[in-house]
Amino acid sequence: GTMTFSVYLPPAAALGPCPVIYYLSGLTCTDDNAAQKGGAFKACAEAGVMMVFPDTSPRGACVAGEDESYDLGTGAGFYVDATAAPWSDHYNMYTYITKELPALVEASLPAAPGLKSITGHSMGGHGALTIAFKNPDAYAAVSAFAPICNPSAVPWGHKAFAAYLGDAAAGKAHDATELLAARGAAFAQFPDILIDQGMDDQFLAEQLKPEALEAAAKKVGQKVTVRRHAGGDHSYFFISSYMEDHVKFHAKALAAAAAAATVDVTVDPATLAEFAKTAGKPIQCKAAVAWAANKPLSNETIIVAPPQAGEIRVKVMSNA
Repeated sequence: GTMTFSVYLPPAAALGPCPVIYYLSGLTCTDDNAAQKGGAFKACAEAGVMMVFPDTSPRGACVAGEDESYDLGTGAGFYVDATAAPWSDHYNMYTYITKELPALVEASLPAAPGLKSITGHSMGGHGALTIAFKNPDAYAAVSAFAPICNPSAVPWGHKAFAAYLGDAAAGKAHDATELLAARGAAFAQFPDILIDQGMDDQFLAEQLKPEALEAAAKKVGQKVTVRRHAGGDHSYFFISSYMEDHVKFHAKALAAAAAAATVDVTVDPATLAEFAKTAGKPIQCKAAVAWAANKPLSNETIIVAPPQAGEIRVKVMSNA
């Protein structure tokens, strides 16, 4: 099979590596749906973040039964690594999203290494929540639109987990509600989790179950902000209405993660040895000097005294 993904590069990518938001799509979608209809690009441009849109399953894997229904197989990978035949050879979306795709993105595009967050819609919201919960140190933030919050307790999850994992009950290891309950504590990495849910969503009562996640979160002290919107449905009209909020939510967390990251600046030992030769001594160097106000600069050789108490002397290695 093949895997295709789409990427939005903000103007800031021309200047240097950018943080990345991964957006996981829902059942039947490809990498095109959110890229074309999600309305994320303006907010991403303003925030200086990339957005990566993976596909929802392998394509052309020729697995028996993969094209027989909309909620299993093609377009319905459920972001798990299948362990049961005939799916296990190709349907490994969890590894693809958490390892293969980030490695490819960071090697091939101006993506800041390790600086990423994750969001998604419906099945993709389930994927975003569970992937973040299972890898909390790998993502700066997590949010979701109308996610399947308790898939091991609803028909979509029963069908997918029974097929991919051989047992519907095994799906609890890929269920946001169950993962949070089993953890028994809040995620320090995620001070808040943003979820938007339309109240006219046709799948709300039977498939999505945000109240289950809220109950588990309350029990362990995890903040989850579920914003319920009258008249909101399950479509990209709904998603695009709140996409800007999610991009800003992620951009803020990514900026904080970038600021907190330690930077290893290794200085060449030979350079340090040269500095040691002049420590505490006057040094001779070139300088651009204006000898009076409104006079042109001239290049001069000057002597710089050693720094006094409370002073430092800085050597500029290069500039541009």
